[in-house]
Amino acid sequence: MTATVHVPPPAPAATVDVLVIGGGQAGLAAAYYLRRSGLTAGAEYVVLDAAPAAGGAWQHNWPSLRLFSPPEYSSLPGWPMPPYPEDGYPPASHVVDYLTRYEQRYALPVRRPVRVQSVRRADGDPRGRLEVDTPSGAWSARAVISATGTWGRPFLPRYPGMELFGGHQLHSADYVGPDGFTGRRVVVVGGGNTAAQLLAEISLVADTTWVTLRPPRFLPDDVDGRVLFDVATARRRALDAGGPDTGGVAGLGDIVMVPTVRAARDRGDLVPQPMFERITPTGVVWSDGREQRADVIVWCTGFRPDLAHLVPLGLRGPDGRIPTVGTRARDEPRLHLLGYGDWTGPASATLVGVGRTARAAVADITALLSGGEGGIRTHGAV
Repeated sequence: MTATVHVPPPAPAATVDVLVIGGGQAGLAAAYYLRRSGLTAGAEYVVLDAAPAAGGAWQHNWPSLRLFSPPEYSSLPGWPMPPYPEDGYPPASHVVDYLTRYEQRYALPVRRPVRVQSVRRADGDPRGRLEVDTPSGAWSARAVISATGTWGRPFLPRYPGMELFGGHQLHSADYVGPDGFTGRRVVVVGGGNTAAQLLAEISLVADTTWVTLRPPRFLPDDVDGRVLFDVATARRRALDAGGPDTGGVAGLGDIVMVPTVRAARDRGDLVPQPMFERITPTGVVWSDGREQRADVIVWCTGFRPDLAHLVPLGLRGPDGRIPTVGTRARDEPRLHLLGYGDWTGPASATLVGVGRTARAAVADITALLSGGEGGIRTHGAV
């Protein structure tokens, strides 16, 4: 006789009004405004964070990384970043401490480590709930804010011969400092701030070659994050008013001349070369046949939005992004995306810039929760 196996029913989903996915700077800014909206922490809104500790992506950056701006231009809404006791701009560790204390200061309901696996519609009701699956249980929410950032998806391009290279290759996400490069031949790939800053460090201890897809554009020495934020804000105001597109930050340049980068330029180490054509077992080769031997290739090639959990919603466009109106997903009014870059709000991937888009997203969501139209606000309508 076959014994009957009793399978227990699945545990009921935890129910909230708003679920924030991601506990970095964007998620915390959203939680701050949800708190201010009157929602009850833990009962009506919750933040799920995949990391084991507070600090977002800042806790993973290389130790010498510093902000582009002083603390007063690097703050989340509500509480200014405390001053940094030393001269210069604060290091990443100062930001991690600030985000940790910010979370505690406002008693934000962050649950960690909880990695969200998927977000899906509960049914066909456009005003129904979204179901959020995690290894530790399911959640059900009337609205979801996705603020997972990009750190979880480092981008590594494919070049002929990559698999043949006999040296070491790493993405900038895995860089921890210059010590391991002493006396080696290092090729740094990328034309942005990360490549310039890593090259500045590594060139002090190694023979470096810098390659970029296009000639890098250096900002004036006196331009820092304060100027960049003001320029991005002016562009958004002009666009909201129906004026011409000034180009914003992109019109100024790509690389902020922080002290280490200026020093590398002044000693002649910041000299870009065009992108190589292929990789060999011992180095890289350009289209004209010129070869550079290398022991290490450092790929400073950026990141992509970490959106795998949203795949079940079927919202991605041809470019891999989810089309948005402001921060709201164009085809799913219960979903907002926050902090992924300018396509989810001007300067929304920065500490100082994410507050404005977080406020707009929460205003839109509270209108939706109250039975209003919702989903009609833009970044300027706050």
